[in-house]
Amino acid sequence: MTNGPSTDPAATDPAAEELASQESGDPSEAQEDTGTALQHTAVGRICEVLLERERLKKADLRRAEAYREQHGGDLVSLLVRLGLVSEKDVAEAEAELLDLPLLRTADFPDEVPQIEGISVRFLKQNLILPIAEDDDGLTVVMANPTDEFSMRALKMASGKTIKPQVGIASEVENGIEKLLGGGRSAMGQIVERLGGEADDELEDVEHLRDLASEAPVIRLVNLLMQRAVEERASDIHIEPFENRLKVRYRIDGVLQEVESPPASSTAAVISRIKIMAKLNIAERRLPQDGRIMHRVQGKELDLRVSTVPTSHGESVVMRILDRESIVLDFSSLGFDEELRRGFIRHLETPHGIILVTGPTGSGKTTTLYTALSQLNTPERKIITVEDPVEYQLEGINQIQAKASIGLDFAHALRAIVRQDPDVIMIGEMRDLETARIAIQSALTGHLVLSTIHTNDAAGGVTRMLDMGVEDYLLTSTVNAILAQRLVRTLDPETRQPVEMLPEVAHELGLQAFGEKDRYVVYKPGTSEENPTGFRGRTSILELLTISDPVRRMVMQHATAGEIEKHAIQEGMRTMYLDGMKKCLEGVTTVEEVLRVTQEG
Repeated sequence: MTNGPSTDPAATDPAAEELASQESGDPSEAQEDTGTALQHTAVGRICEVLLERERLKKADLRRAEAYREQHGGDLVSLLVRLGLVSEKDVAEAEAELLDLPLLRTADFPDEVPQIEGISVRFLKQNLILPIAEDDDGLTVVMANPTDEFSMRALKMASGKTIKPQVGIASEVENGIEKLLGGGRSAMGQIVERLGGEADDELEDVEHLRDLASEAPVIRLVNLLMQRAVEERASDIHIEPFENRLKVRYRIDGVLQEVESPPASSTAAVISRIKIMAKLNIAERRLPQDGRIMHRVQGKELDLRVSTVPTSHGESVVMRILDRESIVLDFSSLGFDEELRRGFIRHLETPHGIILVTGPTGSGKTTTLYTALSQLNTPERKIITVEDPVEYQLEGINQIQAKASIGLDFAHALRAIVRQDPDVIMIGEMRDLETARIAIQSALTGHLVLSTIHTNDAAGGVTRMLDMGVEDYLLTSTVNAILAQRLVRTLDPETRQPVEMLPEVAHELGLQAFGEKDRYVVYKPGTSEENPTGFRGRTSILELLTISDPVRRMVMQHATAGEIEKHAIQEGMRTMYLDGMKKCLEGVTTVEEVLRVTQEG
């Protein structure tokens, strides 16, 4: 039930050999006698728990069983290696079934006992880490606590009662290396086995065989993806430089450098990713785009891959689209009740244009998908044209734009209006032609949703005018503009309250929420599990309703500042104030709001 090698421990360790010699017959028969019945029973029970917890799908279990019948191996190990279930889920199921505690890396001691007669090699092969020894017995963390043979070998070699605890396979492996080995990380161990050119291992073979194989390049790339999921990263950046290969994860909107493979593995790692994304590995001079469908820790991931040539090789960025984690709910996105009601009121308008604006990576597409999910009823036909289609929405016709074959937004839109839609979603208003067709669609009775790149909601009006859209067409069709940014949210377990000085609070504009003697905001608190103090992101938003007075201002070509000032008088809450409201509620920090807004 581990992710490590499935070699026979009796063949490689004195303690195991001693135990085996006391059993009748061949060592492998001894192991079969002592462990097989329990192993098979435990495997079945673990699979049942994983199915009950919906951590494993029946179809995936059948696939793994079919693969095992052809190639052999332990079923639970195979499930982990194929990415159909996570090591953590397996460990939790084992802990529950055996009523044993689950220990994580933070629970491992700084020093562990050295047991005479038990080699590090045996511990590595069976993923066992001794953590404490006393007169009562030997406490060990095991990735496979049902391994009866290893337990008996440990008991005989140490002469003590064995007290097993459950551990996650990769964490036990790292713990053994750190505390008993040379201190190498899991990545370091894989890199050590790379050896020379890796091109021979980069054959585009059958997918399951790739995932289940032990090829170091494949394991290395899978480890990069697995760690990105564990760290809740949204993007993986792999950047080659003259003397190193840099790997960075974007976590909660901020890039963080992580352990990287050596520069010598650059070509092998990038070629492996390109093969997975079905890109041309021979083409290194031009940018390429592709997609990878990959199972990591039981999650179905959709990775959007982009490569560009740089001075020292190809730079690769993978955007992680976790289909299972996307939440199409306005409250989860940061909409309070007042803003949600206002936005839905505009969505219920039968025709017109609603724009969502903000920089790249500000959650605009997720907001539009949430809006579409609200509109998605049997009575409405919804068609989208996107570049790319990020998430598949059932019941909605989604078109992937492809400029290389002439299918850009404008061409797709001309075809869409002949498909009798009720709602049209355009990925982005990129040019005047697209904007004019969208306006024509709105004038002929369609509801059009789209995005545009501006700093605030009022800027969306002037941007459309700058593109060349006539003011009378703009005022006739645009109903509302929603601007948004993403800020990191505080971990509620560790956040700490901070009382603000009255003069600082007034300078930040907190009196807009009522005059008070004291204003309390929050700052991140750190913990070993979460050193940043942040977990996840939320939106700060402003909704500009195109009212009749605003329309008159647009016709007079008022500036964005003048339009915003009037909208505030009409009751619009700016992104900055929405952010400050979330600061007072303990959702985020003042520094985060100032980081993403123009204020302060």
